[in-house]
Amino acid sequence: MLGLIAAVTLGLPLLGLGPLADTPIGLSGYQVNLVGQVMAFALLALAHDLVWGYAGYLSLGHGLFFAIGGYLVGMHMIKASYVGQSGVPTFLEYMGLSEFPAHWMAFEYFGYAVLAIFVLTALVAFVIGFLAFRSRVVGVYFAILSQAFVYAAMLVMSRNDTGFGGNNGISGFGSLLGMPLSSLEFRVGIATVSALVLFMALIALRRLTVGPLGKLLIGIRDDEDRLRVLGYETLWVKTGVWCLSALLAALAGLLYVPQVQVASPQLLSPMLSIEIAVWVAIGGRGYLYGAIVGAVLVSVAKFWLTRFMPELWPFILTGSVLFVVVLLRNGLMDPGPLFSRRRND
Repeated sequence: MLGLIAAVTLGLPLLGLGPLADTPIGLSGYQVNLVGQVMAFALLALAHDLVWGYAGYLSLGHGLFFAIGGYLVGMHMIKASYVGQSGVPTFLEYMGLSEFPAHWMAFEYFGYAVLAIFVLTALVAFVIGFLAFRSRVVGVYFAILSQAFVYAAMLVMSRNDTGFGGNNGISGFGSLLGMPLSSLEFRVGIATVSALVLFMALIALRRLTVGPLGKLLIGIRDDEDRLRVLGYETLWVKTGVWCLSALLAALAGLLYVPQVQVASPQLLSPMLSIEIAVWVAIGGRGYLYGAIVGAVLVSVAKFWLTRFMPELWPFILTGSVLFVVVLLRNGLMDPGPLFSRRRND
């Protein structure tokens, strides 16, 4: 299974390069771009499955961490394009600014931007996670709380005076690390990097979840009170795993925004955070593979249907969720309940 995923994820982007691009099995630049976006979404779903599938905490706010990665890498691309030049982007001119604000300082360096993404994400995740877990916020209340944070962030980032482009967001990116974003080589390169990061994250999380920590997470999911009675301190375990999941989500955002070339409040939309949970539910939570399968299936269907039959997409997505909730409660990775139900009937 792992070898098949590696061959497919790492091999697909390369179908857009060289002589393969001119063959019937080759991919166009547009298709390679879609492959890269789907890989980033699969990484995001993997991050979500770690906290929902294993620890049992449904997050409806993972878009917050995804957006942190996306916005900060967008700041880097904008700032790098103005090195050695005077002036500022149009959305800053609209605010009456002639220079970049102080919080844009040093973002022309890619290393600084990556460090800022990880530090800010870890800090935000720690504050949210520690306060929620210490107060023993569980179940639907945790889901509501996580969505409240992402919704509040969306409202803040929609304001023009924040210096992040308001409703339109940050766009007009030209290049990343010296490579034009519109070139085929960049699209293939970042899609391959996205696939490689996804594959490495899958291996790392598999090792984590089959070990003692994974068993502890499952214990927290199934009966946390009993773990506490047995003397286990679960607060720091949950906080640590929550922060790890947030960092993976931010990494997905870092890989996603250069491919779509815009970082806007849509990344913080509650709809996106709900959709992430839908990917994991359809694929099967608590399997890791299931999160990837769900993200790939739903994203590919969404890309295709919203292009050719946009009016059908909401109904098909709703029907798929109802099918999983009623007949496949563990998702596509565990079809057993469907067959046992038929035998009982």
